[in-house]
Amino acid sequence: MTQFMRAIASRVVPLIRTHTVCQRASIYTRPPKEKIGPKETCIAMSMFFLAILGPSGWVLAHLEDYKKRE
Repeated sequence: MTQFMRAIASRVVPLIRTHTVCQRASIYTRPPKEKIGPKETCIAMSMFFLAILGPSGWVLAHLEDYKKRE
C-alpha cells in the first residue's frame, strides 16, 4: 500500500507545484504626507478599544440576563 501511495505522490506532487502562484510583496515606504497628532492618536485608539472590547463588555455586563430561561 505504501508503494502505491508513493507512486501516486511522485506523479501528483510535481503537477501541484507547477501551478502555484508566487506572490511578491511590493512595499514602498515613505515619510508620511501629514503628521498625526496626539489628539488623532487618542481618538483612533479609543475607537479601536470600543470596537474590540465594547461587545465583549456588553455580554459580560448582561451575563445574568442571558442565563435566564424564559
